[in-house]
Amino acid sequence: MSFTPISLTLAVQDMHAIGSVENLGSTVLSGDVQAWALGTFGAPTDPVSAGYFAASQGSFRMTYPFNEQATVVQGSVKLTDVTSGESRSYGVGDSWFVTKGTEVIWEIDSPLFMKHYFAAV
Repeated sequence: MSFTPISLTLAVQDMHAIGSVENLGSTVLSGDVQAWALGTFGAPTDPVSAGYFAASQGSFRMTYPFNEQATVVQGSVKLTDVTSGESRSYGVGDSWFVTKGTEVIWEIDSPLFMKHYFAAV
């Protein structure tokens, strides 16, 4: 058995730079939202994967390409479901689940936001 602890102090310098969230298919709404990632299980193209995702302050719109459970490990974010208009804010220790195909507006109000996620296609 192997355990991988979820770090609350991981630095973006230890992650892989992605560049703009637009490189992931998102549309930036405000700011210059840069992203980083670090896998902890599988690869993003696998049917199941897990890892860290971080982004800088700003807002963007994206459609989820997978089902995801995520927990905030640094910073804070407000997520809005575009279809329903429902918004929720999340901080360190908070978790959510979102289904594939959901269009979401992300508003990152802290200088850096980081989550650990578990994704399934």
